[in-house]
Amino acid sequence: MDNEIMVMFGTETGNAEELAETAVEMASGHGLTGKLFDMEDVTVEMLQECKRLVVVCSTWGDGEQPVNAQDLYDSTMEMEDGSLENLKFAVLALGDTAFDLFCESGKEWDAVLENKGGIRVNDRIDCDTDYDDFAEDWFEETLQKFQASM
Repeated sequence: MDNEIMVMFGTETGNAEELAETAVEMASGHGLTGKLFDMEDVTVEMLQECKRLVVVCSTWGDGEQPVNAQDLYDSTMEMEDGSLENLKFAVLALGDTAFDLFCESGKEWDAVLENKGGIRVNDRIDCDTDYDDFAEDWFEETLQKFQASM
């Protein structure tokens, strides 16, 4: 589909999944068809074919990727530079400021997608534990930018 947007999540506790579901629901209001994916079900080939991507990823432990995100992250790191040149993306990072590596997983996703040639549509947002209102406002802004870039 020409108006499809992939929303993928990396989570340990379910918070990123819930937010990703919200983004998918909000997408239709912007002329987009949102498709929800658990990162463990996404391949690098899917990323290479994707035109629009929202990443919602929490940080686990002391700066680690969630278990369901680690394999995809490692595989994405191994991709050739420029292999995501057709991808427009935005990253919402979840974390807890009580930890030194606040939102580290989301920061890593933001960097690797750009390093592999992706084009950032909106600045990454780093959300602490009180993320609901910030996340919804960011989704609204991000989805508007994706819609404008179609």
